[in-house]
Amino acid sequence: MLDQRRNNRAQLAVFCFFCLTILLPIPKGYAKDPPKAELSLKDLNGKRVHLREYQGKIVVLNFWATWCGPCREEMPRLAEAEKEYGPGGVIFLGASLDDDKTKKNIAGFVRDHEIDFPIWVGASADDLDRLSMGPAVPATAFIDQDGRIVARVSGEARKEEIKERLDWLIQGKTGAAPQAQVVHLDEKQ
Repeated sequence: MLDQRRNNRAQLAVFCFFCLTILLPIPKGYAKDPPKAELSLKDLNGKRVHLREYQGKIVVLNFWATWCGPCREEMPRLAEAEKEYGPGGVIFLGASLDDDKTKKNIAGFVRDHEIDFPIWVGASADDLDRLSMGPAVPATAFIDQDGRIVARVSGEARKEEIKERLDWLIQGKTGAAPQAQVVHLDEKQ
């Protein structure tokens, strides 16, 4: 008799849960997965480019500027990582926050740092904010094949942080996930 009551309660609980999940409306703004990252800028030739064009690929999106000291320190690590991971299909993109006064320095910066990956121009603080990248550059987003940002580094990304996040993504997100948000602002590197 006691076992029968427990069984009935368990069945009732499952039934109630099932009814609630079907009958209750899903609140507006609720999403099972985070939204897909969206960014539209121009490449160095003035052509409009969109982040969504890279869906299906792992993407490292780095926000930087020529006037940013930590960006100058970080960029060789990203160029090196692109040489290692690019042949395996990982896409690296640089989004410059240089304005009309400093964008003339972009070509020299790209040449001096031997950057082989695409550079986009016209990024702004609004783009950083919309993608929850933090208040300053450099800022790096790691985007999965579904187009969702799965990790961010605010401030200068360290070699081991880049490697850990890319290895995890390449391995299909198996194992422990790396820290989703790393902040290196206001600290000496």
